[in-house]
Amino acid sequence: MKEFKERKQDILNYTEEETICGTFIGNAKGFGFVEVEGEKEDYYVPEGKVNGAFHQDTVQVVLLPGKRGKRREVRVVKILNRGISRVIGTFEPSRNYGFVVPDNSKLGKDIFIPKEYTKHAVDGHKVVVDITDYGDDKRNPEGKIVEILGHRDDPGVDILSIVRNYDLPEEFPEKVTKQAERASKPVSDADRTGRIDLRDTLMITIDGEDAKDLDDAVSVSVKEGIYHLGVHIADVANYVQENSALDREALKRGTSVYLVDRVIPMLPHTLSNGICSLNQGEDRLALSCLMDINAQGEVVDYRIVETVIRVDHRMTYTAVAAMLEAKDQELIDAYHDIYPMLLEMEKLAAILRKKRKERGSIDFGMRECKIHLDETGRPIEILPYERNVATKLIEDFMLIANETVASHFYWLELPFVYRSHEAPDPDKIKKLATFIRNFGYYLKASKEELHPKEFQKLLTKIEGSKEETLISRLTLRSMQQAHYTTECLGHFGLACSTYCHFTSPIRRYPDLQIHRIIKDFLRGRLLEDKVIHYQSILPGVCKQTSDLERRADEAERETDKCKKAQYMGERIGEVFDGVISGVTAFGIYVELPNTVEGLVHISKIPGDYYIYDENAYEIYGERTGKTYKLGQQVRVKVKDVDFISHTIDFDLKEAESEE
Repeated sequence: MKEFKERKQDILNYTEEETICGTFIGNAKGFGFVEVEGEKEDYYVPEGKVNGAFHQDTVQVVLLPGKRGKRREVRVVKILNRGISRVIGTFEPSRNYGFVVPDNSKLGKDIFIPKEYTKHAVDGHKVVVDITDYGDDKRNPEGKIVEILGHRDDPGVDILSIVRNYDLPEEFPEKVTKQAERASKPVSDADRTGRIDLRDTLMITIDGEDAKDLDDAVSVSVKEGIYHLGVHIADVANYVQENSALDREALKRGTSVYLVDRVIPMLPHTLSNGICSLNQGEDRLALSCLMDINAQGEVVDYRIVETVIRVDHRMTYTAVAAMLEAKDQELIDAYHDIYPMLLEMEKLAAILRKKRKERGSIDFGMRECKIHLDETGRPIEILPYERNVATKLIEDFMLIANETVASHFYWLELPFVYRSHEAPDPDKIKKLATFIRNFGYYLKASKEELHPKEFQKLLTKIEGSKEETLISRLTLRSMQQAHYTTECLGHFGLACSTYCHFTSPIRRYPDLQIHRIIKDFLRGRLLEDKVIHYQSILPGVCKQTSDLERRADEAERETDKCKKAQYMGERIGEVFDGVISGVTAFGIYVELPNTVEGLVHISKIPGDYYIYDENAYEIYGERTGKTYKLGQQVRVKVKDVDFISHTIDFDLKEAESEE
C-alpha cells in the first residue's frame, strides 16, 4: 500500500515538462539508469522505482527530488517499447522447471523457464531464450528455450554465446551470397573504360601475415623534391550497388567484427577476399587518392580518381620492418625491385608524422594484446601487439589520404560522412591529471579549452617508460568516442579540422558510402536530386553505423575478457606485479603487464577499514591513513575468476608490495 501511494503521488506531482523519455540501462543490484539522447548525464533509477523496466527498454520517467551524486533521480512510469526479446544464458534445472542465468549481468534477474519449454536442456547448457513475460519488480521474467548452443565447457560455445548475445549476424542470406557470386567477375575491358590505368605503377600492399581482405595499396615516387604518394583503395562500390541485397546486408552489419577466434565480415568472402581484395598480380578496380607532398609534409596538389591497378607485391608488416629496421639482406635481395621505394616510403612517412606532431596530433602508440589460442580455443598466451615501422608507415599514408578526401568534399559543401572526434570531457581530464601526478607527470588543463598538444607532450614524456602502456590506455579512455556525422566537427585526437574514413570500404560501411558519393561526383551525377537523396539518408547512416561500431567494439572487448578470464582461471593462487588502474567505492582495479585487469574488493584489503575519496581518486585507511591510488604499483594474487561475467578477483599481497 505504501509503494502504491508513493507511485500515485509521483504521477500526480510531475508536470508535462518533467516527463523524460530514454533508454533504461539495468543493473544486477536492482537499480538502473536512463540514458537520454543528447544529454551528457544519465538519470539514476533507484531500486523499487524501476516499475518492471528491462535492460534496453525505452521508458518514460518522472523526476524525483534529490540526487545520487551528480545524477538526478527518476522513477519509471511507463514502458514505451521493449528493447530485448531474446536472452542468452546458462540453464540451471529444478525438479519441475528451470532457470536461465543471463550472460548479460545488466538484466538483473534470472529467467524462469516452465518445464514444457526447457527443450530438454541440462545443467550447464548455454541456451537462447525468447521472453514470454517480462515480470515486474517482484516477479521474475519468464521465457522458453528456442535453441541450445552447447555445454558451457564445449570448445567455441563461449564465443558463440557472445556472438548471439550481441546479436551479431553470422550467415549471409542466400540472396546476398548469390548476388556476391554474380558480382565476382574478373575485371573486363568494359570495367576499365573511363579509368586511369595505373597497372604499370609500382605499388604494394602491406598487411598482417593472416590478412585476406586487402583493401589498400600504396605507391611512392620522388621527383624534383616532391613525393608522389598514391593511396589506392578497392572500388567496392563498383560491386555493391546502393539498395541492393548486398548493400542492405552491409548496412545492417555496419562493420566487420574481429573477435578473438573469428572474423564476422561485413561482405561475403567471395567479394572481400576475392574481386575486392587487391591481390598481387591481378587487375583490380580502385579509387585512388594521388597526392603531391613537399619536404615539409604539405599536400601541394592532389587528384581523386577512378583507376585500374595491379599490385606488384603482397608484403607483410614483418617483412617490411625486417628490411627497413633490421636491414635483412636476404629479403632486400628478394624484393630488390621495391626496396628503393620502401626507403622513400619510410622517409615520407617520417615527414608526415613530424607534420602531424607539430600541429598537435596525438599518437597513443597503444599496444593492444594478442591472445593466442590452441586448437580447442583455450588461451595459451597473451602478448602485447607491437607496432613497427611498417605499421606506422601504413597508418601515416591512410591518415593523409583520409584528411585529403575529407577536406576536398568539405570545401565543395556537398553531403558527406565525416569522422568526428570532439574535445574531451573536463571531468575525465581532471581524473587523468590526478592519475598521472602519481607518476610525476602533469597535464596543463585549462577550464576553457584543452589543446591536443598537451596530450602529445604527455605521451612524448612517457615514451619508453614502464608506465607508458598504462598511461596511454587511460589517456585514450579520457577521450570522447569518435563517431560518424554529416557535419564536419573536426578530429581532436588528430588535431585536424577535416577527417573521414575513406580507406576501408571492405570492412566499414561509412567508407563504402563515401565511395558512392565520390563516384557520383567524379561522373557528374551529383546533381540536385542526388544531393537531396544523400541529405535524406546520411544522418540515418551515420547514426546506425556509429551504433553498430560500438556494438562491434563491445563484442570484441567481451571476447577478450572471456579469454583473459579463462587464462587467469588456470593461474589461481599465482602472484603478479601490477598497477592500480581504477579506484572505486567498492575497491581497486589492478592491471597486469599483459593487460589483464582484476578487482581487489575494498572489504578484502587487509589491515584497516578503507574509505573511498572520490575527489582524490583514492581509498585510505580510516585508522592507518594508508592510501591506494591510481598508478600505484602493487603485488596481487589471483583469488577467483567468474567465467560467466568474465571478471577476475585479486587479493593484495601486502607484505611484498611494501618491500
